[in-house]
Amino acid sequence: MAIQYPKKILIVDDEEDVLIPLGNILRRANYIVSTTTSGEEAIKLAKANHPDLVILDIVLPGLDGGSVADMLSNDPATAHTPILFLTGILSKEEELQSKKEGGKKSGKHFMMAKPVSAEDLQEMLRKIIP
Repeated sequence: MAIQYPKKILIVDDEEDVLIPLGNILRRANYIVSTTTSGEEAIKLAKANHPDLVILDIVLPGLDGGSVADMLSNDPATAHTPILFLTGILSKEEELQSKKEGGKKSGKHFMMAKPVSAEDLQEMLRKIIP
């Protein structure tokens, strides 16, 4: 039987009131969590730490989430890292439609609307990184 190591998740959000509770939820679920409030720092951390998932806000100061996703997707070192956009600009109705379409809303990336419940987040994570 293969040894299962905890999965690594990078959370990128400019709001501390999102980063802290989200990080706590994921740590309690036995994920290794790193966080940043900066798109530029997210790229550095993703390249250095090779997370199993990046949870990414779209609206960030400086380098926005869409640009971060593009840069990660176009870099061979991070191109296969799944990205879950967790954003306040997606409505719950759009999220439900996305779930009906298999969870992927924009190409190969996943999307969820803020605020997100711990149960909904964990259900999505099981789909993305089993």
